Amino acid sequence: MLVIGIAGGTGSGKTTVVREIVNILGDKEVVVIPQDSYYKDNSHLPLEERLELNFDHPDSVDFKLLVKHVKELKAGKPINQPIYSYLTCSRSETETVPVNPTQVIIIEGILIFTCPDLRKCMDIMVFVDADADDRLGRVITRDNIERGRTIEKVLERYDKTVKPMHLQFIEPSKRYADIIIPQGGHNLVAIGILLATIEKSLHKQ
Repeated sequence: MLVIGIAGGTGSGKTTVVREIVNILGDKEVVVIPQDSYYKDNSHLPLEERLELNFDHPDSVDFKLLVKHVKELKAGKPINQPIYSYLTCSRSETETVPVNPTQVIIIEGILIFTCPDLRKCMDIMVFVDADADDRLGRVITRDNIERGRTIEKVLERYDKTVKPMHLQFIEPSKRYADIIIPQGGHNLVAIGILLATIEKSLHKQ
């Protein structure tokens, strides 16, 4: 079993990189564990407060449960991955996603390298890097379409939390990476090097 961590700023192209890996390793068993599924449940807070939460701070993530689940998968045990809604900022009480152990486990998220216990679970750590302007453009598009936020609200949130949290937590976590992919998910050369590394690691096992 190979555990790969893929981190990077919001809108850096992590999902594109993950998609490339999954597509090319299609003949092998791959499962993706998104950090986004492991945000702490905030259903006890009024909705107005939930919508103002800082999701770019490590304290917003239930790392204890995420580490527990990764360790269980590594031990060959299935898990029930939580379902988190960005619209309600809460975790589903009735539904989970059953996940079985696979040959390759990809953990993906902006803050995954900030947790020492989670880093210890990873065999390869990848940081997807991208210019701040490119990331902001993607964030505006995504939050406007997928999360129903106005462009003004997205820009306000970017200045208030996304940018300062990136500089404080996410950018410094790049130093833990084994491989850095510049230019986001469009760097096919870097993705090719990453895939060669994955294949080599799998053959060793």
